[in-house]
This record gives sequence, C-alpha cells and structure tokens, in this order.
Amino acid sequence: MLEDVAVGVLKVRLIVRESHSLKDKRQVLRSIKDRLKNSFNISIAEVDEQENRQMIVLAVATVGNDNAHIRGVLEQISQALRVHPVAEFVDQQMDVYAF
Repeated sequence: MLEDVAVGVLKVRLIVRESHSLKDKRQVLRSIKDRLKNSFNISIAEVDEQENRQMIVLAVATVGNDNAHIRGVLEQISQALRVHPVAEFVDQQMDVYAF
C-alpha cells in the first residue's frame, strides 16, 4: 500500500552558451548528472531539447516519506544548479505528490 509516500519531481532548464557542439553539451550534461547522483539519492534524466547544442532540460525525481524533506532535497539541487560555473540556470518547475 502507498501510505505515507511522497514523490518529488524537479524540471530544470539550463543554457550552456559556450557549447559549440552536441559533444560539448554532453560533457557538461554528464558532469552535472554524475555530480548530482553522487550528492543526492535521485534519478535524473535529460527529458527535452536533446538535439539543441546549448539547451539542457533535466528532470530529477526522488521518493521518500516526508514532503518537507523531499522539497528540501529538490531545493538543494536547484540551488546547486543555480551556481553551476558553465550551465546558466533558466527556470524550474517543482512538484511534490503525496500518496
């Protein structure tokens, strides 16, 4: 039964202005994904703009039993992405669902 389960989803758009090819973009993307996976217990995937050499759209998901904790983790991830030295933060959308 799904009692006391919370699922958080964060969708983030980033621009990599210095990217001149998809290879450049993928290097930045791989670095971001690896760093976040090593720091947080999350799932992360590129979900849109895969063929755009400068735009990264990521979806991050995490599961737990406390809405506030889930929201806090997603805020920490958002903050980490806002200060990334290469990828410029554009916007985000965050949702936490309780079951």
